[in-house]
Amino acid sequence: MNRGPRAGEIYIEFRPMGKQVQVTAIDAATGVEVSMFGPSSALQSDLQRLVVRKLKRRVEQVRAAELADKARDPTLN
Repeated sequence: MNRGPRAGEIYIEFRPMGKQVQVTAIDAATGVEVSMFGPSSALQSDLQRLVVRKLKRRVEQVRAAELADKARDPTLN
């Protein structure tokens, strides 16, 4: 069964790199992606919580920029 991405669905990847881990989160609906690094000794749940917060903030910024572009007067370009 094939289905499209759902709103709010987030893909998260943990990639160990020596004494740190790279955490990547992707918003399935928009394709917006963010990454961060943290110590490998940190709890995975803490890193996940932080990267999700970062992703949600980035999605808000992208949406705000899109709205601003739509609201801008095209004759001013």
